[in-house]
Amino acid sequence: MSGDSFGYKSYQESSSHKRDKKESENRNSSSNKGDDDKKENKVDEEYLRELDLAVEASKGRNLNLKDDPKYLERLRIEARRAYLEQRELDRLQLEKRVLEEKEILFGNKRISREKGLGKDEFILKSLKLDRDRVKLAEGAIETRPTESAVISYELPDSYDEDNLKRLEVLKKKQQGKAKDKVINEQELWENKLYKYGTSKFGVTQAEEKRDGTKLIDVTKKEGREFKDEVLGDLTEFKELVTDSVDFVLDSTMPELKLSDVSHVTQGYEEDLEDGSEDESSSESGSDIENRKKKTSNNFLRRLRRLERKQHKMILMERQKLPIYLYRNELLSAIKKYKTVIVVGETGSGKTTQIPQYLHEVGYSKAGMIGVTQPRRVAAMSVASRVSKELNVKLGSKVGYSIRFEDYTSNSTLIKFMTDGMLLREFMGDPTLSKYCCLMIDEAHERTLHTDVIFGLVKDLVRYRNDFRLIISSATLEAEKFALYFDHAPIFKIPGRRYPVQIYYTKTPEANYLDASIITILQIHLTQPLGDILVFLPGQQEIEYIQEELTQRLKNRKDIRELIILTIYSSLPSDMQSKIFEPTPAGARKVVLSTNISETSITLDNIVYVIDSGFCKLNSYSPKTGLDSLVTLPCSKANANQRTGRAGRIRAGHCFRLYTRFSYDKEMDDNHDPEITRVNLSSVVLLLKSIGIDDLLNFDFMDPPSPETLITSLELIYSLGALNDKGDLTKLGKTMSELPLDPMYSKTLLTSIKYKCYEEIIVIISMLSIGNNVFYVPKDRKIHADNCHKNFYMGNSDHLMLLNVYNQWKESEFSMSWCYENYVQYKSLIQSQNIIEQLKQLVTRLNLLPSDGASGNEANGTNVNDGASSSNSADMNLKELMLKSIVSGFFVNVAIRSSLKNEKNFRTIKTKQLVEIHPQSSLFNQQSKYVVFNDLVLTTKQYMRQVSEIQSKWLMELAPHFYQNIQLPKQ
Repeated sequence: MSGDSFGYKSYQESSSHKRDKKESENRNSSSNKGDDDKKENKVDEEYLRELDLAVEASKGRNLNLKDDPKYLERLRIEARRAYLEQRELDRLQLEKRVLEEKEILFGNKRISREKGLGKDEFILKSLKLDRDRVKLAEGAIETRPTESAVISYELPDSYDEDNLKRLEVLKKKQQGKAKDKVINEQELWENKLYKYGTSKFGVTQAEEKRDGTKLIDVTKKEGREFKDEVLGDLTEFKELVTDSVDFVLDSTMPELKLSDVSHVTQGYEEDLEDGSEDESSSESGSDIENRKKKTSNNFLRRLRRLERKQHKMILMERQKLPIYLYRNELLSAIKKYKTVIVVGETGSGKTTQIPQYLHEVGYSKAGMIGVTQPRRVAAMSVASRVSKELNVKLGSKVGYSIRFEDYTSNSTLIKFMTDGMLLREFMGDPTLSKYCCLMIDEAHERTLHTDVIFGLVKDLVRYRNDFRLIISSATLEAEKFALYFDHAPIFKIPGRRYPVQIYYTKTPEANYLDASIITILQIHLTQPLGDILVFLPGQQEIEYIQEELTQRLKNRKDIRELIILTIYSSLPSDMQSKIFEPTPAGARKVVLSTNISETSITLDNIVYVIDSGFCKLNSYSPKTGLDSLVTLPCSKANANQRTGRAGRIRAGHCFRLYTRFSYDKEMDDNHDPEITRVNLSSVVLLLKSIGIDDLLNFDFMDPPSPETLITSLELIYSLGALNDKGDLTKLGKTMSELPLDPMYSKTLLTSIKYKCYEEIIVIISMLSIGNNVFYVPKDRKIHADNCHKNFYMGNSDHLMLLNVYNQWKESEFSMSWCYENYVQYKSLIQSQNIIEQLKQLVTRLNLLPSDGASGNEANGTNVNDGASSSNSADMNLKELMLKSIVSGFFVNVAIRSSLKNEKNFRTIKTKQLVEIHPQSSLFNQQSKYVVFNDLVLTTKQYMRQVSEIQSKWLMELAPHFYQNIQLPKQ
C-alpha cells in the first residue's frame, strides 16, 4: 500500500510538474510574441531600407545619400560588380582573338605519323583545350542567372504576405553578390587566360632582363591572384629605400601604328663623311702661318659639315612625324575652309610642322603666321625648335613673345606667343592686320585667355576673307569646337604611340610625395635604362622631391647616375632648356614637372611616368570676391594625357599613385573651363579697352556666371578704372596697357604719385614669382628659419621681400649669398628680369611725371586715390609703400577677431574667416588690421604675403568701398 501511495504521489507530482511547465511555456510564448513582432517589424524595415539603397546604387550616384555609409558601401559593391562583369567580357574577347590567331597558324596542321613528332600532337591538343575553354566560358556567361545584379530582382508571389520569405530572398541576393565579388573559378580562369596570353602554347616562361634577372610575370602558385612585379627586389638597398609601393597592373594603353614613312629628301642617304678632304698632303711643313691658317680652315669646314649633317638629320626627323603623311591633305583643307579643327596627339608634330607648312606654301608672304600657346615655356621651346628646323637664328624669321620678354624682329614671319600676349595685340589692332594665319594650339586646355580669344577670332574670321584660323587640340572632343566655329571641319591626325602598361596602387597612399620618391628610386635601382617623368601639383612639391632625392643619392658611387631636372612655368628659360638635352650614356634622367608636360611640350626618351594624381587650380568665389589656389585630384583626361607621355620611343610604364577605384569614382572626366572658376577682372578690363561693353551677351563658348562678371565689374569700378556709366576712365586705360593684374596696376600707378615706384616695382616683381623666394632644407630647418628672420622688416611681408632683393643687390647679385641665406637664386634672377621690363614699360608709356607735373596728371590717378601729393613729403617711405599697396588691395583687408583665438581674422567686407600663413613674418604678431596678397586653401584659408596697416588708410584710399562699414578703432 505504501508503495502504491508512493507511486501515485510520484505520478501526481510528475503530472503537476508537467502541467506547470506547459503553462509556463505558454506564458513565455505569449509574452514573447509581442517582442517577436517588434523584431520582425524592425527586420522588415531594415530590409526595405537595404532594398532602397540597393536600387539607388544601381541607378548611379545620389548626392542626397552621399553621407550614408551603407549607401556608399552599396555603391562600391555595385561598381565592383559592374567592373568584374566588363572585365570578364574583355578577357573572353581577348581569348577569342588569341584562339583565332592559333587557328590560322595551326588549324590545318597534320600530325606526322611517320616521324612521330610529339610537338605537333601537343600543339593540336593545346588548340583543342583552348576551344573547349572558350566554349565553356561562353556557356557560363550565357547561362549565368541575373540574380546577382542589383537591378534585376525576382521576388516570390508571397512577397507581401511573408516577411520571412522576403528576408530569405534578400539573403540569397547578398550571397550571390558576394560570389560575384570573389569567385575562385573566375579568378583561376583569368589566371589561365593570362598565362596562355604570355606563354608559348602552354610553356610558362618568365620574361627576363638582358642580364638574366627576372623582371616581370611573377604569378602566385595558388592561382588566386596574380600581379606584375615591374619593380624588382630592393633588399640590397634597404638603407636607401626603407619602404616600397605595391602596384597592380590594370590595363594597357594600346599601340597606335602608322605606316612606315619611306619618303626621304633626295640625297639624304648619302654618306656625309664622303666630303672630307685629305689635308695632310697640302701642308708645306715649312710655313708655320700657313699651317695655322690651314688648320683653322679645316676646322671650319668640319664644323660646317657637322652643322649640315645635323640639319639634314632634323629634316629627316620631320618626315618621320605622323603629320607628314597628311601634309597635302591638310594644306588643301586650310585653303578651302577659313577655319579648320586639327586633332592630334602630343608628338604628332602639329605644333611645329603646321606653321612651317604654311610658310613653305607662301602664306607668310601675306602676313605673319601666329601660333598661341597657353604657357610661356611651350612658346619658347617650340620657337627654338622651329628655328632649328628652318636653320635660322631665333628672333629673326622665327620668334616668340611672352610677358616681359619679346624675342621678335621686323623680319619675323612665324611668331609664337602666349594667349595673353595675343589678347594685348587685340587692344592695338582689333583686326590682327599683321597676321594672315592664326593657330590656337592646345585649345583643349581651355585657359581663360584662350576662351576669350575664341569669341574674338570667331567674329574676325567672318570679317576677314583672307584670314585662316586653325584650332589645334590634343583630345578627341573636337565636336564642341566645330559647332562653336560655325560647323568647321575636323582634321584628325593619328598619333604614334607604343603600348603603355598602367599600374595602380593596391591601397591608397597616405603621402603621395613620399610615394613618388620611393617609386622613382624603385625604378632607378631595378629597371632598364629609360628616363622618368613625374607629374606633381606645383613648384613647392617639385623642389621638395628634388632635395630629397639629392640628399638620398649623395655620395652613392655604387648607383648609376640619376640626373634630376625640373620644369614649371616660373622656371628661368635657361633652366627649362636643360630638360631637352640628351641623357648621357649609362645615366638616367628624372624630370619633375607640373601639368605643363601633359601636352604643351614633348620630351624624348621618357619610358616611365609617375602620376601623383593631383594638380593645382585657381578658384574664385564671387560671393567673397577672393581668389585661392587649391590642390585637387586631376581629371581622367589629365591622367590619360600623362600616361601617353610614356609611349613615345618604346613600350612604357605608367605608375599611378592612386587606386583604380579612385580613378573610376573620385575623378571627374574633365575639369571645368578656367573661365568658369577664376576672377575675370583682368579680362573684363581688357575687353572694355577693346570696346566690348555688352559682356553678358559676349559669345563665350562656356559663359561664366553673371555673378562672376558683375563682381569683376564692381572690382575694376572700385579701383577707379570705370566711371558711373561703365566706360573706361583715363586711369582704366592706363591700367589696361600694363601686363599686370588690375590690383597690381593700381598699386604701381599710385606709387608713381607717391614717388616710390622703384620700390613698388621690386615688390610686384617678387610677388609675381609666387611663394618661391625661400627654401628650407630638412636637416637645417632651424638655421634656415633664423636666416630668414633677419630679413623681417616692419611687420610687413611686402617690405621683407623688398629687403631680400636689396640685400642681394648689395652683394652684387651673388649666388653664394643666396646659398648662405637659403634664398632661391633662380627666383631672384626671374624677379630681376621682371623689374627691368616694368621699368622700361613705365618709361615707354610716359607714366613718370615731367618736371612741374604731378603724378595724377601723368597716369590719371585722380579717382579715389587718397591724400594729395603735397602730403607725400611728410610721410616716410615705409608708409608710402604700404599705402600704395592698400590702394590696389583694399579688397583684401582683414581684421583680427575679438574671440579668444587670436589667430583668427575676418575679411572686413565678406566676413570670411581666415588666418595668417605660418611662413609669414606676422604669424606670431598681434596686428589688428592686415592687407594680404592672396589666399591659399589647405586645411584652412591662409593669407599669404601679409602686411600690417592702419585702419584710417581704408577711408582715405577707398572711401567708396568702406563708407557703409563701421570700422573698429585701432
